[in-house]
Amino acid sequence: MIKIAITGNIASGKSAVEKLLQAKGFTVYDTDKIAHDILENSNEVKDVFKNYDIITDNKIDRKKLGNLVFSDKTLLHKLETIIHPKVKNKLLEIFEQDDFIIFVSVPQLFEAGLETLFDKIVFIAAPEEIRLERLMQRNNLSKEDALRRISAQEKDEIKIPKCNFVIQNNADLTNLERQINGLLASIC
Repeated sequence: MIKIAITGNIASGKSAVEKLLQAKGFTVYDTDKIAHDILENSNEVKDVFKNYDIITDNKIDRKKLGNLVFSDKTLLHKLETIIHPKVKNKLLEIFEQDDFIIFVSVPQLFEAGLETLFDKIVFIAAPEEIRLERLMQRNNLSKEDALRRISAQEKDEIKIPKCNFVIQNNADLTNLERQINGLLASIC
């Protein structure tokens, strides 16, 4: 099995890459979805953050939690130390399958120390100004909140040298698909 991580900073277009790969018949997992499932059922997170207003209707409110942790790096680290090991365990379960090739979208690949689990790493890059616009529209965030989330991540320049492939997502879907086809030709 070839295990390929898809990573990139927030609003770089990882979801668009996932959809194009799925349309081509590839299995693509998303660690954000895995983390959301873990978070939804996490009494540990409720306990650690019990002194903060993160509960709505007896459930963890991801928007409230996000606003909290993206404005305080210490709290973000606390959350990551709970969630990242559980995500890793789920990935190890996924890797027990018989698929020839598996793609996994891992936005927090380097932050979670998961890069060693993969054979190849694909970085999805987009200029910060494009990511800022996408993030504000997608998540209905103010410019200040979007910039806070962007600044919570390491810059592309630090992550790209650790990757095997870089896809520039700064144009249209046709251009993105052309790059994906090139990626697949070099991997498969």
